[in-house]
Amino acid sequence: MTQAAATRPGRVYLVPAPLDFGCDRQTALQQVMPAGTLQVAAQLEHWVCENAKTLRAYLKRVNELQPLSHQLQALQIQELPREVHKKGDHSGHFDARPLLAPALQGHDMGLVSEAGMPAVADPGSSVVRAAHDMGLVVLPLVGPVSLLLALAASGLNGQNFAFVGYLPQDAVQRASQIRALESLALRTGQSQLFIETPYRNAALLQALLQTLQQNTRLAVSSGLTLDSAITRSESVKQWRQRSAGPDNQTPAVFAIGR
Repeated sequence: MTQAAATRPGRVYLVPAPLDFGCDRQTALQQVMPAGTLQVAAQLEHWVCENAKTLRAYLKRVNELQPLSHQLQALQIQELPREVHKKGDHSGHFDARPLLAPALQGHDMGLVSEAGMPAVADPGSSVVRAAHDMGLVVLPLVGPVSLLLALAASGLNGQNFAFVGYLPQDAVQRASQIRALESLALRTGQSQLFIETPYRNAALLQALLQTLQQNTRLAVSSGLTLDSAITRSESVKQWRQRSAGPDNQTPAVFAIGR
């Protein structure tokens, strides 16, 4: 290794993960992850993740297709704090710079979430922001992003859309936000996307069907990239006639618009 290479700061790779986390079945990794992404992941020794156990399980799958350069036990894994998972890390209150110390020492690093693209509908933005502030190169790798897959399959406006995260759990507050999002969508044409913890899928769908106007279009995508993947996009009136939706085990993306 040359002196220049030895002193070069490491790069921070945003490594997508398959969307089957928490599902009762897994999809073949080679069907949803490009070879180039797996090759990079297999080379990395230093990681920042949500959960070390989940990351190791993912890398075991990677190893079946692209042998890891380092044994799993030798990987240097740092987890994001639990409060970051609960409250998010986009407010700027969490200082992620200490997590990136290996990059300053010349080590390439991987940032990964439990499913999909890190920092998109998942924690990680604080790490990306810190990397930029530290002058590190940030390189997103290609892989599945549930929000974009769901939007593309919905038939809703894909040129003007917003992701609003999770809706309130309180029934009154949730209904109020649903009405506000519907009003915005119908007035501007901006599609509104949101998600929910899988075991609350049925409750959210029921709240949507009770609150939305009958001509509003509601799209729900569940099990994306799995063999059982399904997207249903119909008016609320049609949904009410046969309201079966996603189960309470499979991750889903909900969207409303016109």
